[in-house]
Formats: sequence, C-alpha cells, structure tokens
Amino acid sequence: MPPSSLRFTGIGTAWQVDTDDDLPEAVVDRIRVRVEDFDRAYSRFRTDSLVTSLASTPGTLRFPPDAADLFDLYDVLDEVSGGAVTPLIGRSLEHLGYDRDYSLAAHPGLLVPARWGDAVSRSGSTVTTTAPTVIDVGAAGKGYLIDLVAEVLLESAIEQFVIDASGDLVTRGQPLRVGLEHPFDPSKAIGIVTIENESLCASGSNRRVWGEGLHHILDGRTGAPTSGIIATWVIAANGLLADGLATALFFVSPARLAERFEFDWVRMHSTGIAERSRTLRGEVFS
Repeated sequence: MPPSSLRFTGIGTAWQVDTDDDLPEAVVDRIRVRVEDFDRAYSRFRTDSLVTSLASTPGTLRFPPDAADLFDLYDVLDEVSGGAVTPLIGRSLEHLGYDRDYSLAAHPGLLVPARWGDAVSRSGSTVTTTAPTVIDVGAAGKGYLIDLVAEVLLESAIEQFVIDASGDLVTRGQPLRVGLEHPFDPSKAIGIVTIENESLCASGSNRRVWGEGLHHILDGRTGAPTSGIIATWVIAANGLLADGLATALFFVSPARLAERFEFDWVRMHSTGIAERSRTLRGEVFS
C-alpha cells in the first residue's frame, strides 16, 4: 500500500489518489469540489447539469473555462474520425437504453447523431445549439478530470502522486509499472507497461454492457456499438489526450492518429489479436 491513499466515488466511478504523505483536509476538500463541479457541468445523468439544460432547451450556454480544451480535442477527433468520435452521441446512447434512469431497454433501430460542427457553434467554452442536444463527453471527459485533479495537487505543492480513476491513471514522480487488464478475463493481463509523469487511459467494450451487442462505445456515423476493436490503451502526456485517443482507436488507425498526436498505444481486436506501438515501454503477451 502507498504511504497515503485517498479513496472516494465521483462521476459514478471509484477514485484512488496515492501520495507520499497524508493529504491536508483542505486539499481533499478541493479535490471533492473539483470532481463535483465537473459532474454538475457535464453529467447527462443529473437533472441539474449544464448538459441536461441543453438537452431540453436549445440556446447559448457558457461551460466552465476548462471546457475549451475538452471541446477543442473533440473538434479534432470529430474531424479525424469522420464523425465517429463525437460528444453528440448522448441521444443515441439514450435510444439504446443507456439513459438517466438506466432503463437498459433499447428502442428499435439506431439513432444517428448530427455532426458536431453542424449542430453546434462554439467560441471557447461557450456553446450554442439550435435544437435540443444531448452532449456526452464520456470519450474523453474522465481523462480530462484526472488532469484537473492533478492540477489541484500540483497547485498544493504535492509533486509525487498517482491518480487512479478506475483504471485511468496520471502519475507524477517515480515510474509506475501497470498491467493491462485482459478484456476477456479481468484476472489476467495482456501486457505490462511503464509510465512516468504521464497518463494511461483504457477503454473497452466489455465495460458497461447491458444487452447482446449493446455497450457504451458507439460509432457517431451510425449510432451503432462498435465491434471490430474490443479494448484499447493509450499512454500520452495527459489524461485528456490519452482518454480521447483510447476512444478514437476503436475507429481510426493508429497511423492516422499519429499524424496529429504523439502517443503510445495497445489495442485488441475482437479476434483476440493484440497490436502495439513500436515505441511502447513495455510488453504485450497476446
């Protein structure tokens, strides 16, 4: 066990913040407030969130300043994926049963979302819509939130830590060896990587499954759950980029993404075959 470990639940997932010394209560409070503020802005499962207000009433809404970086990445991912990665996937997820009430009852057919650039106009963190719009930042949001929590620690002069948000990690200080969970058998790993002063984020279609062929990773071009790739891992300079690219790897070739971003990666196909970047600091067993 690390010398000090803070554990809590936020944005519907388990968090662990490991540090060399106990965190002052004031820092713990700042972390909890930061996570709560993020949830209040971006959660489509809350009735009081900003994205929920846009889902019912179109118009102009100013998100927190941090939204600019988040939406900037979505602009690029939407472009490079041809619309496969989009924050407008929320309505399609609800259509398939992954809604605020967790009904898990899919409606017939598929609901194809509008293109991000067509349905939304944006200036920094200010978003304008002309129709009710369900924004879902699940493709990159958790990764960005671990960055924001890391900022709280760094601003508090805490320079060595590991933040783990249910497998999405950011580290500062000593190198960390991490096992890559096998999507077919959580008791096994398909490989081991080393990260240092960077982030590792994973995405898998085996998570949040509620029916045959139904899971949370949808193709924005069709509204259908993806099937060819079943798990991805990305190491990048920060959580926002690592999380967003982990989603993009379900739809876009690593070579295409490497034209725009610097990162290492592993991904597994539905056949069980795994592939990796040449510069990966680690090994893949399968």
